[in-house]
Amino acid sequence: MSTFLQLSFTRFIKFVPIASGLLFVTPSAQAAISPKATELTTVLGLPVTNSMVTSWGLSILIILIIRLMVKQPQLIPTRSQFVVETLVEGIRNLIEPIVGKHMVKPTFPLLVGLFTFILLHNWSGLLPGVGTVGYFDEQGHFESYIRPGNADLNMTLALAIIHFVAWFYFVMRYAGPKVLIFDLFGNKADRKEIPGAMFYLLTVIFLLVGVIEVISIIFRNVSLPFRLYGNVFGGENLLHSMTNLIGWVVPVPFYFLELLIGFVQAMVFVMLVAVYIGLICNHDSEEHAH
Repeated sequence: MSTFLQLSFTRFIKFVPIASGLLFVTPSAQAAISPKATELTTVLGLPVTNSMVTSWGLSILIILIIRLMVKQPQLIPTRSQFVVETLVEGIRNLIEPIVGKHMVKPTFPLLVGLFTFILLHNWSGLLPGVGTVGYFDEQGHFESYIRPGNADLNMTLALAIIHFVAWFYFVMRYAGPKVLIFDLFGNKADRKEIPGAMFYLLTVIFLLVGVIEVISIIFRNVSLPFRLYGNVFGGENLLHSMTNLIGWVVPVPFYFLELLIGFVQAMVFVMLVAVYIGLICNHDSEEHAH
């Protein structure tokens, strides 16, 4: 297994076109990932970057693999169908206590889709050729044709926007504006248990806290994408740095570390989205529990 990893990852050969049009090969250790995605071409005036191409290709691959694994669902599942069902059931069991039983069904397609998409895109940087097949520009900087989707800040920002739109929809659809406004700005104190003056003072305090809460909700669209981008981009640079230092054996444990980090970051993203939805929409479940 270690020999396969060494050959696949640390010494993967890439073909690099140069200005003369000739091709030569160079070890992947000389490649370095750039903070900015490389623009490969334009379509209708819009740029198409290497991270976009990788994301499209991997997304199509995910759909095809799932379709081939499940095919026609059977009462007694096949091995491939069992793998998919185990993933689905595992995520469902994780999110149900967070979003509430009545919110599992509407939110599950979003959450399982985000987890699968983010997980495989996090791991895509470990595939041979990703980040190593490319060319040198006029300044001598290496530009890759294939870049992990989540190593591009645009991708993680798009995921954050999707989360925010979905969060707003679920809150408005299943909780309503009154519940949202009360949860943010309402006075949660019991008027019968505290003096009137203290109650009105708490009303002002809750209003101020609500303003802070609105800011924190907006800030989620910054914290979520930067957390995911930072970990994936940092992992890519770590792998390149270790391969530059020592191309054999030593970098191999870092690939297993990236497998773990990729899984954890996908889980963190999905769990946070579930928590954000459950904070507003799971009040009914809490009341029934009491």
